[in-house]
Amino acid sequence: MPDEQPVRLHCFAHSAEGVTAFDGWAASVGPGVEPVPVPLPGSARRRTASRPATREALLADVLPRFTGPDPAPYVFYGHGLGALAAYTVARALHEEGLPGPALLAVGACPPPHAPSGLPDVRGVSDAELLRILSGNGSVPSTSDEGIFLRAVLPDLRADLELAQALREAAHRHSPAGPLTTPLLVVTVEDDLLPAADDGWSRWTAGPAWLRTVPAGPFPLRDQWLPRLLGRACRVTRRVAREFTPVG
Repeated sequence: MPDEQPVRLHCFAHSAEGVTAFDGWAASVGPGVEPVPVPLPGSARRRTASRPATREALLADVLPRFTGPDPAPYVFYGHGLGALAAYTVARALHEEGLPGPALLAVGACPPPHAPSGLPDVRGVSDAELLRILSGNGSVPSTSDEGIFLRAVLPDLRADLELAQALREAAHRHSPAGPLTTPLLVVTVEDDLLPAADDGWSRWTAGPAWLRTVPAGPFPLRDQWLPRLLGRACRVTRRVAREFTPVG
């Protein structure tokens, strides 16, 4: 129906600084879908706010976005660190007994129970962290360590601390029972992330699907991912319309 509100596709990025990757999605998601980047506190778009390092800090900032009255269905997509953030917010809404996303989509992130391949940065010096990240290819090697540390490493540390905290929090018992939100797991062809393809289904009691998009140097910048998620949003709207009582 042309007068319907668009399905809002709330996008959680792979890092606090990564929301600009979604800026071009409106041209690719297709009709009836509105991509809405979710900037985390402390990012370039919200530089005056403190970066969250715990589940509690993340939820204190992000959860109020989704607790107001809004009859239209919406969808979460989380990429990398954003997958953990999106899952955390969806689970918090479930635990509060509040309506959550009609669909949770995740990509480029192993599920909480799987090895992430990234270090626990708590208690690690900047020099040691740089050595670890350079050694496993997470960051390029640099000839001027001081400039790199000052410019990049604090943000990387903050993202890694938050990811570790969210993984640990996901294992805590939920008095509301398991999440029931339908789950879409998106992988890229030749993706080598451990358990990224099927392990996420263990984290919801709802239905789960796996879809694969073509490989590219920058999946968030390619058209395949937003096109897939746009179709998923439109399916979600049709399902919601069919199963929502009228009157």
